[in-house]
Amino acid sequence: MSALPVYRWRLAPPGYATIRQLRAQGLRPGGQDVVAVLERPRRRRGPLVAYLYRVDRAKPVRPMTPAKRAALAKANAAQQVCPHCRRDAGYRIPRSLGMCVPCADAPELAA
Repeated sequence: MSALPVYRWRLAPPGYATIRQLRAQGLRPGGQDVVAVLERPRRRRGPLVAYLYRVDRAKPVRPMTPAKRAALAKANAAQQVCPHCRRDAGYRIPRSLGMCVPCADAPELAA
């Protein structure tokens, strides 16, 4: 196994990009292996690490099909229904609460 080159933050050569940077350009890694590592040092913890891919080997993002769009809409709608009162909250239910905000703030449920 060969070691990957490690670059410091903001010092990666042109032609390399992280997954987020590829996505912003409308690209995806497309099955290619990681070619380098980007490290951002931190004071009291280990460095933040990002993996770099070659832009010239990246492929275009697959288009959203009607079936994928419908599945995504169904999944998002399911995360908006409060499991306690069974109403559509109109926003994603926070996992920290496990229910909509009015149900979490109700005094009879606080005990």
